[in-house]
Amino acid sequence: MDRSNSTSSEVQWAKNVILADADYLDALVFDVSVQLERMLERPLPKLDLARWADYVALDGGLRPGDNQVQLLLIHSKKKNILKNVLPANLTAEVDGQAFRDNLGEFSLSAFPVEETMVTPGQFFAQSVEALLASGRVERLMLVGDVAAYGDELAAVLKDTGQKQVTVFTLQTVSGMHCPQEMLTYSLLAALGVSGDEVK
Repeated sequence: MDRSNSTSSEVQWAKNVILADADYLDALVFDVSVQLERMLERPLPKLDLARWADYVALDGGLRPGDNQVQLLLIHSKKKNILKNVLPANLTAEVDGQAFRDNLGEFSLSAFPVEETMVTPGQFFAQSVEALLASGRVERLMLVGDVAAYGDELAAVLKDTGQKQVTVFTLQTVSGMHCPQEMLTYSLLAALGVSGDEVK
């Protein structure tokens, strides 16, 4: 990634925000890769975070242009190294970095969850609530562990106002109060797997 410096303490919300549970993403990439490598009989690379963010943004309705996008990654305080995603070090290689491509400029921030104070699901839901309350955020794309804390997420999505909110799931979930997209599509594309290979 072509990186420029910023710090998470200076973050001001952009119009377009991707909020992702990094622990969930890392585990999911492992599971998907194991299944696909057996099926395709070839090794797969680790997930390129920037490439994946592009596909999520496109699936969330963003189109090429001079957009400002924030990728916010929440993670366990005890786990700041991802095993199946590159760059892997959330503290040293992700937080405060940025990249630019045809969709605009993406700024990256990582936020550790102090699990003695709050559960990952509560932290994710509280983050969504804060982003929904922001006057700057217009488009919100959510990648969280719906199977683990979908009810908490659904509760804060009852009123999304005028914001364009998309929840990325492995399968359609009832009660989310907003559009859903299949998370698998962005993962496959970012891992370099074509649709024809998995038919």
